Amino acid sequence: MIDIKLLRADSKKFYDSCKARGFDTEILDKFFMLDSKWKQNLRTLNDYKHEKNTMSLEISTMVKTGNTEISKLKDKVKDINDKIAIIEEEQKRIEIQRSETVHLIPNLLADDVPVCSGDDNSKIVKYCGHARVFTEDENYFKQNSMNSTDYDVMHVRPVDHQTIMEKYDLADLQRAGKIAGSRFYFLKNRLFKLELALINYAVDFLSQRNFTVMEPPFMINYTSMSGATDIETFKDALYKIEGDDLYLIATAEHPLASMLAGEILEEGELPLRLSGVSPCFRREAGAHGKDTKGIFRVHQFNKIEQFIYCKPEDSWDYFKELVSNAEDIYKSLDLPYRIVNICSGDLGSLAAKKYDIEVWYPSQGKFREVVSASNDTDYQARSLNIKYRTPDGNKFVHTLNSTAIATERVLVAIMENYQQENGIKVPDVLVPYTGFSQITTEVK
Repeated sequence: MIDIKLLRADSKKFYDSCKARGFDTEILDKFFMLDSKWKQNLRTLNDYKHEKNTMSLEISTMVKTGNTEISKLKDKVKDINDKIAIIEEEQKRIEIQRSETVHLIPNLLADDVPVCSGDDNSKIVKYCGHARVFTEDENYFKQNSMNSTDYDVMHVRPVDHQTIMEKYDLADLQRAGKIAGSRFYFLKNRLFKLELALINYAVDFLSQRNFTVMEPPFMINYTSMSGATDIETFKDALYKIEGDDLYLIATAEHPLASMLAGEILEEGELPLRLSGVSPCFRREAGAHGKDTKGIFRVHQFNKIEQFIYCKPEDSWDYFKELVSNAEDIYKSLDLPYRIVNICSGDLGSLAAKKYDIEVWYPSQGKFREVVSASNDTDYQARSLNIKYRTPDGNKFVHTLNSTAIATERVLVAIMENYQQENGIKVPDVLVPYTGFSQITTEVK
């Protein structure tokens, strides 16, 4: 939720930000219409209350002096009370409408967010790694990697991950579809062990960087979900538990954000670094026909999430920290990646700025998103009413979040980038966690 005081003080900034996002500015018009009516009513109420107090004093004086001709004044006071009650009732309705409207106004954009829309227009910030590129994808790779020359040309397109999984008996999508529908899977054998290795590796990695690692609830109620995200926009992507006030979480960010709702932290507790390890459940509404094969885009996957509460003046430093943590993970896995500053038109309502890390998938000949890192500034904290104490009074914290590892997408990236003639090589940093260095047909 945005700061109403700031909105009133600098409306142009919000109009410009909404336009850059491609949002309809009618929502701002509605706010100012409601706010103007609320202020007008407030002035009227104050006038009526002043008039009522004056008459009440006059009646009190008349009673003390024995003047009995007070019926007309009492009738006037009753009339004023009736008018006050009507306006106060209207104020309640306006306040509800205004609050609902405020929750629909997106966060202010950071100054360096590229004003555009569409994945292809987001600004490439960095490329890192040594890629394997099929000859037909070479031009695309150069254009989308800041003209990197750090790659090997392949004259045969690498095998896709679904074919790899079938060859090495690593998953069963057909039987998962039989019992759960499309976009579900059974992970098997060494691919399942590799997923466990990724989770344990990320847990150790973030623990060493001062994150408190935890497993959150996999379901949260409407109040928590709506405070942590723009639920009205994304409700079609969420799984609702029928008959209960509960939703399956789409990311650990949501329980990590809402766990401190309504609390006041001590200044010394900040920054508070948390990492949530959880399954994520998404209906993937709007993704029909996209990435339908394999396990890249599924309804259920595991993810390790980074989350930070901090003081406002520090949030951009911690944004860099989150991105750096994610970068270091993908460097250690030796997966080629790029960092992208996401377009204004593709940002969700909460984020002031978002960086995606996109890994190179050789069989697809594309960079695909594996990490999203966002600075939500005080927007999320205002919705959840999370503050910290300062000598000058309580202030809202800033909240930031970033993927560390979304396991299924990283498994796909490993299978595609580490495929060899006789199997799949396991990244060196994961071997201590797997107990094996290769996935082959011989060993399960």
